[in-house]
Amino acid sequence: MKSLKDILYGVGLTAVTGTTNVMVNSVCFDSRKVGMDDVFVAIKGTLTDGHHYIDKAIASGAKAIVCEEMPEKMVNEITYIEVRNGNTALAIMASNFYDNPSKNLKLIGVTGTNGKTTITSLLYQLFKKAGYKVGLISTIRIMVDDKEYKTSHTTPDAMTINKHLNLMNKAGVEFCFMEVSSHGIHQKRTKGLVFEGAIFSNLSHDHLDYHKTFAAYRDTKKILFDELPKSAFALTNIDDKNGLVMLQNTVAKKFTYALKNYADYRGQILENQFDGQLLKINEHELWSRLIGHFNAYNMLAIFATAELLGLEKFETLRFMSELANVDGRFQYFISKEKITAIVDYAHTPDALKNVLETIGTLRTGNENVITVVGCGGDRDRSKRPVMGHIASEMSNRAIFTSDNPRTESPSAIIEEMETGVEVQNKKKVLSVENRKQAIKAACQMAVANDIILVAGKGHETYQETNGVRIDFDDFKIIKELLEELGK
Repeated sequence: MKSLKDILYGVGLTAVTGTTNVMVNSVCFDSRKVGMDDVFVAIKGTLTDGHHYIDKAIASGAKAIVCEEMPEKMVNEITYIEVRNGNTALAIMASNFYDNPSKNLKLIGVTGTNGKTTITSLLYQLFKKAGYKVGLISTIRIMVDDKEYKTSHTTPDAMTINKHLNLMNKAGVEFCFMEVSSHGIHQKRTKGLVFEGAIFSNLSHDHLDYHKTFAAYRDTKKILFDELPKSAFALTNIDDKNGLVMLQNTVAKKFTYALKNYADYRGQILENQFDGQLLKINEHELWSRLIGHFNAYNMLAIFATAELLGLEKFETLRFMSELANVDGRFQYFISKEKITAIVDYAHTPDALKNVLETIGTLRTGNENVITVVGCGGDRDRSKRPVMGHIASEMSNRAIFTSDNPRTESPSAIIEEMETGVEVQNKKKVLSVENRKQAIKAACQMAVANDIILVAGKGHETYQETNGVRIDFDDFKIIKELLEELGK
C-alpha cells in the first residue's frame, strides 16, 4: 500500500475534502476494476465520463476519489480530491505510485506518423546485441528485457506504462525505447515521465478524425519535445518540413538527420534491391537488410540515437547490418513462381506512397504491381479518397477491400476510396469487400515476377467488425493462398 499524500505529489489540486493522510492499495481509472482501499480517478474520456461511475467505485471499495468536478453528494469517510485535469493527475499519480521508474533508466520517446514501431523495435534489437538489458513499449508488444507482454495501444495508459517501467527497473533495464502517439500525448499519458531523448520521424495525414486539423496534430506531437529537460536530446528529421518545428521551443540538445539536406547525421542510398540496401551515413558505408528510402531514414535515426546514447560508432554499424525487419513492415517472400508478396502496415497516404515508390525503384518495369488496400472504419474519413488515388495511380491493378471496418459499413468505406480514383484509372480498380477474397483475387491475377502488395494491417492478426475480432493475418493468408493456387 502507498500513502495517498505521496501518490498525489506534484498533482495540481484545486480542492480537498477529507484527509490525504491515508493508505491506498492501488490507483484505478476503470470503475469495473476498483477494489478495496483503491483510489479512483474519474476521467472525462471521448466515449464515457468517469464522473458517472464515482458511486459505483465507492461501492466497490474505493477509499478516495480524484475528479475534475466534486459530486453533489459526498460519502462520509471518503476523501475527495478535485484536480484541474484528470488525465494529467492520473499520469503523475501512476508515476508516483510506481516510484517514478522512468528516472531510473534512459527512456527514449519516438513520435511521428510513420516509422515509430520500426525505430523503437530496431533500437531494442540493437541495444540487445550490444549486451544491454533493454525495454520496449511499442504498438506490437511491450518487452521487459527478454520477457514479452501484449499491448493494445501504441501508447498504453499511464498506469500500464509505469507498471512496466517499474518491472524494467526490477529487471535492471538500462534503456527503454517507447512509441509516443499523438493520442497518448493529448491524453497526458506521458506526463510525469522523464525522457532521456526524443526522436521525430515524419508527419503526414493521419488521425484527423481525432485532432480535427493538421496543425493540431503537429502541435500535439511537438509537446513531447517542448517538455524535454535540458539534459535530454531532441533528434529530428529535417527533410520533413515539420522537423524544425519540433525543435522550436525545446531546451534539449538539438540534433538533425536527413537524406536530402545538410544535417548532423547525413545519409545517402548507394544501392537498393530486394535483399537490402547499401547506405552511407556520415562517410561510413553500411549494408542494411531493410529496403526503401523510408527505412534509410529509420536507419539514420537509429545510428544517431545509438551514438547519442554512447555506443561505439563501428560497433553500432556492425550491429545495424544484422538488424532484421519488423513484422508487417515491408515483410515479403517470393513464391515458387517468382511472385513477390509484400505485407506492410501502410495505412496512411504517405506510408502507402512510400511503399509503392520503393517497389517502383526495385522493379524492372515488365512486372505488374497489384495492390490490395482498405481503410479503417471509425477513423479519419478524409484520407480514404487519397488512399484510393495513390493505390490506383501507382499500381497496375488496385483491389479495394475491408480493413477493420469496426462499426462502419465496409462497402461505404470502399465507395469513399473509389471517389479518389481518376477516370483513366477506373479500369484498374476492383472492389472486393471480403478481405480474404480480395487477397485471393490478387493471387489469381498475378503471374511470374509480379509483385503483390497487401497494405494497411501489417503486423495485426485480426479483423475487427462491429466490436468482434476474428483471426486474420495478411502474411499467413497470402502465403497459404499462393501455395493453394500452385503459384
